[in-house]
Amino acid sequence: MNYLAHLFLSGDDDDLRLGNFIADGVRGAQILNFPPRVQQGIRLHRLIDAYTDSHPIVAQSKARLRPQFRKYAGVVADVFYDHFLASTFHSYSSLPLPEFAAAAYAHIQQKPELLPERVQHFLPYMVSQNWLVSYAQISGISRALTGLSRRTPFESGMENAGEELERHYPFYLHEFEQFFPELQAYVAEQIALIKM
Repeated sequence: MNYLAHLFLSGDDDDLRLGNFIADGVRGAQILNFPPRVQQGIRLHRLIDAYTDSHPIVAQSKARLRPQFRKYAGVVADVFYDHFLASTFHSYSSLPLPEFAAAAYAHIQQKPELLPERVQHFLPYMVSQNWLVSYAQISGISRALTGLSRRTPFESGMENAGEELERHYPFYLHEFEQFFPELQAYVAEQIALIKM
């Protein structure tokens, strides 16, 4: 899953959410440099990624994407799923997406000392361009994937992923709708274990 899903799945716990958000910028023993609840958020992020990467429904999406995007099929699927979460956010949250995004940005920006260098670099762009809300539009995820394609060491084709989404939209949407409730249930179990 991508940024929106990781933030959303953390529930109302700001420090858990922060850890979940920054996790890709934290390597190995660096996790020990963070407060305990943020560490738990980093671990939760990794559990979410492992669950998603091994799920048979997600595998269907990736299989459809692999001929065009090869090793980046998983990245494209993650961003597609964030699009579906954003575009149907009202089905999963009582809080409108713009309010959720504004609150998430505000909390993250209150803890600059905890942000890895990678996050410090992209966060100003994320906030000014309101990535989380922009994901609700295909044009928003097309911009995100085009940006990712510029940072890959070789040709990824991700700049064309928006066209792929439009071409097979009902298939990806159906897979997301099947998968996401299962992911929510899994994450709820993991958070309950953390709180024990």
